[in-house]
Order: sequence, then C-alpha cells, then structure tokens
Amino acid sequence: MGLLAGRNVLVAGAGVTGRSAAEALLAAGAAVTVTDGSADRLAALEPLLPGVALVPGLAAPPPEVELVVTSPGWRPDSPLLSAAAAAGVEVVGEVELAWRMGLELADPPAWLAVTGTNGKTTTVGMLESILRAAGIDAVACGNVGLPVVDALLAGRRVLAVELSSFQLHWSPSVRPAAGVLLNLAEDHLDWHGSFEGYAAAKAGVLTGEVAVAGVDDPYVADLLHRSPAAVHVGFTAGAPEEGQLGVLDGHLVDRAFGPDTVLAPVADVRPGGPPGIADALAAAALARAHGVSAEAVRRGLRDFRPGAHRAEFVTESGGVSYVDDSKATNPHAAEASLRSHESVVWVAGGLLKGASVDDLVRTEAHRLRGAVLIGADRGVIAAALSRHAPSVPVAVLDDATMEDAVRAARSMARPGDAVVLAPAAASMDMFNDYAHRGRAFADAVLAVVGTGHRRS
Repeated sequence: MGLLAGRNVLVAGAGVTGRSAAEALLAAGAAVTVTDGSADRLAALEPLLPGVALVPGLAAPPPEVELVVTSPGWRPDSPLLSAAAAAGVEVVGEVELAWRMGLELADPPAWLAVTGTNGKTTTVGMLESILRAAGIDAVACGNVGLPVVDALLAGRRVLAVELSSFQLHWSPSVRPAAGVLLNLAEDHLDWHGSFEGYAAAKAGVLTGEVAVAGVDDPYVADLLHRSPAAVHVGFTAGAPEEGQLGVLDGHLVDRAFGPDTVLAPVADVRPGGPPGIADALAAAALARAHGVSAEAVRRGLRDFRPGAHRAEFVTESGGVSYVDDSKATNPHAAEASLRSHESVVWVAGGLLKGASVDDLVRTEAHRLRGAVLIGADRGVIAAALSRHAPSVPVAVLDDATMEDAVRAARSMARPGDAVVLAPAAASMDMFNDYAHRGRAFADAVLAVVGTGHRRS
C-alpha cells in the first residue's frame, strides 16, 4: 500500500462507495478529504471516519490534492471533476483504487469481471455460486453492492466483480484475469453522450488475459474480435463452435477450455429462458477460465437462486401469473424479460434516461396482450406502442399508484398470461430505487388479487 502513504487524496461522494474508499485510503496511510453535496451525508460519516476532513460542496480540489477518487455516478463534466482534470489531478474510481492497491500485494486476488447492459447481477451471482461450489474463497462485489476495496481488504482470493459502465469509465488500468461483455443496448446515453461512448466503456472489461462475449450480437462479437486479450471466447444460445460455449441437446456445453465438455442441464438454470441461459454460459466461461471443473459449474448453477426483483414470481391467480422484474431498468433488460413469456400484460414506465423503446416494442409486440404505463416517460412508451403495436390495448395512467396499475393489468389479462413488471426505465421518478418499486408491485398484486398460488 506504499504508493498511497502520505498522499493527499480527495474522495468525491459520501455514499457507500465513498466511505469504503476513504477507509481504504486511511488504512494505506493517505491524508483523506471527503466532499459531497449533502452536508447530512457528510455528518453521518464523522463518527465513522476519524481523521478525515469532511468538506461540503467542493467545486474544485484543494491545491494540495494529488488524486481524486470519485463515486461512479459522478459525471466527468461535473464541476469538481472538470476542475480536477483542468488542474492535472488524476481522477479514478473506487474500482481502480482497489485494482492499484491489489497490485501492491504479494499475492493479489484474481479478478473475474462482468459487464453488459442486462444480466450483470445474475451472472456474478451465478459465478460466485460456481466458485464456491469449487471450494474457492470467492465473493461477488462491485456494482452488485459490496465495494471492491472491501472485498480486497477482506482477503478474498477470487473477486467476481460486477462493473457498470460508470465504474469502467473511471477504471483505466483494470485488467481482469477474465472478463465478460454479456450484451449491449442503449443505456445511460445521458451520461456517456452516445452509444459509442457507452460501448467503449463497456469494452474495457475485455482488456485482460481472457475476453468473453455474447457473440450472437454482431456488435458485441466485433468488440470481442478487436479485444487485445490473449484468449477470445464466445458464448451463444445455439450449438457452440470451437472456442465457444453454447447449448446442445438440452445442456450447456464448453468447446473453449479443453476437450468438449458437458457442463450442466439447461433445466438446472434459474432464472430460465434465454436470458438466464446466456448468463449461465457467461458465468461458466469465467469459471472455466479460472480452472473450475465441469462438476463445480453444474453444482453451482443448480444451487444458485436469483436475487429479489429479477424475474421474481409473486403469485398466480385465475390462471394469470404475476412477475416482478423491477430490475429490468432499461429497454434491453425489459426485452429479455418479456421474451421469457408467451403472452404478457406489460407494466412499464419510469425514467428512460435517453434510451429508445422502439426496437423493444417492434420486436416483442406479438406477445403483448396489453400494456399499462406509469411514470415520467409513460408517454414515450405509449407513442412507441402506437407506432409499432397499434392493436395492443394500452392504459396510460396519470398520477397512478402501483395498485392502480395492477388493477388495470388484471382487467386485461386472460388465463395463461403473465402480468410482468418490466419497466424498461429507472425508478427514481416514483420510487427510491428498483427494489422499492418491486416491493410496491408485489404488495399491490397481493392486495388486488390475493395470495393465489405460490411456487416453491
């Protein structure tokens, strides 16, 4: 940790990531200042971080600052980070900080990294389960919730790291032992400025020794082809070619790491359907790159349980299933969610963050029984439905509660349908976060239709 000792470091942001970064910097011997726009957040840190200077609302780094560690959501054009760049002060993220601190260890942990527009959290959860089934001291960290510096300082041997595009933007030197790019679709364009900028950030995960990517998407396949990694591995929903993982005769099959190997039955993968299978193939590829056996892959996938609000079954009533996929916070994730059902009443809406829903609606119109739209950008989704699915009944609800939305969806549904909350948008217009939105949906379903039948 010697490179940080005695250095003056400014931490931008007093949330979970900022606190962990500040603690790690203190432990490394740095002189630490934390700034945030919220004086209350800074005050909450005071008893937790003795010895740290807490300064609200800095618009420029103090003259003595040599490094800025930013929380991932802070944009490069924010006043503080712009001023730091203009002054020649390096700006990195907490993930980059963890990487640099790891390089100073005699025996640093292996990084197995995951990014993509959709499926990141499920994939790192599957990967963690597989690694633990192999007896490896591993933990899921990064964008999944546990800061990477905390996992590093806890001494974990393998880090299953979920990386957002923001985190990758602020991590210029991270080179994971193996990294996977799951998929790409429009998201966070308001932050990155363009799809190309977003894709370039995501492609940072492919710069280590082994690069893995979903080759059914030509754009992603091209990024894999152009990766500087020594080893390129694709995964596909179809039968795999040499150098790929894929699906053959109802099983996940590895044709990339050694002789052709059957890994696990498709029936063991949860969540099921094409998105879950793709995530399982990606997780298996990273685990196999680390030398994990096929048997551990099978046991890890069999034991894995998806997290809350990710294609989570709520109840069934009158032959209609109700599914909470509040984690589908962009159009690509919502498209994957809808594809898991034959006939859907779609509950959607929120903050689209500049993304278009036209491709989603055009592709999935044939399976829509109806749509119930809420939130700030409900009108944008309604217009796309009008253009590409004019025969689909649509309820656009102004100033609606989630119970209003569930009642409207219930009135459209028929036996055999699924009412699916797959918002295609962020939640902060109406809710604290996607988990709050998902709980509101589940509570509304149980209030409107009753407990029905629950799956084990």
